[in-house]
Amino acid sequence: MKWPGGAKVALSIVVNVEEGSEATIADGDKGMEPVDELKVFVKYPMRNYGNESNYRYGLKAGAPRVMRLLDKYKVRATWTTAALSLERAPEIADYIRTRGHEACSHGWRWIHQFRMNEAEEREFVRKAVSSLEKTTGTRPYGWLSRYLHTDHTRRLLAEEGFVYHMDDYSDDMPYWDVVGGKPIVVLPYAVDSNDMKFWTDPALTPDDWLKYAKDTFDWLYEEGVAGEPKYMSLGLHLRIIGRPGRIWAFERFLQHVTQRPATWITTRLEIARAFAEQVPAPR
Repeated sequence: MKWPGGAKVALSIVVNVEEGSEATIADGDKGMEPVDELKVFVKYPMRNYGNESNYRYGLKAGAPRVMRLLDKYKVRATWTTAALSLERAPEIADYIRTRGHEACSHGWRWIHQFRMNEAEEREFVRKAVSSLEKTTGTRPYGWLSRYLHTDHTRRLLAEEGFVYHMDDYSDDMPYWDVVGGKPIVVLPYAVDSNDMKFWTDPALTPDDWLKYAKDTFDWLYEEGVAGEPKYMSLGLHLRIIGRPGRIWAFERFLQHVTQRPATWITTRLEIARAFAEQVPAPR
């Protein structure tokens, strides 16, 4: 297995767009969104206006900062987007389309799908595909669930024309899976280097996160130099990395990786297709 141009590492920067799709009784949900930097959550049918404004920050202030850095370093990213979020933030959809980024599906909304039966889940998938095709001009070819999925998910994705599935953390390289007689590339994601750690572990500083991300890249790069090309995922969130006290760490990471030769920074779809071209799908 070799990456294009003899690259030692294929780097996938994943920008999650969940803002505007999180749980709220304003959209008919039973209660507030439990994922909150302040960790304020009550099981009562009320709106958490503070947390809703925290999510809006990602769209209003975080997104422009992330976009400026991607443009500055000429980096193409995969935006894992909850479809409704882009309907409500068309400026982000326009950016993805005009800059040649990839829109991967993060569901119709940023909600759990594991409670759905097969028919409901298929409709959930189709609704996301239709929405993203309208907002970005291209249907999504990859899928990332909100944490959990069903026994049917991967088969449904293969049947609905998806090229790859991200709900996996088992390797530093893609691999094939065959579900219902149809092959699909599994492109493992990573949570250890994800900026969500700033919310789940408040003691983590931007310096800690930056060192971990750079160390991860450097180790995989050296394995590539030794003849075992690898790939790395770096997951980001507009409302998290987009804060002024954290965005600088993302820029330092971009400075680090763009200065290393033989590094292929690209979309997940291109990584999946490069893998599929070299490694035949199992029958």
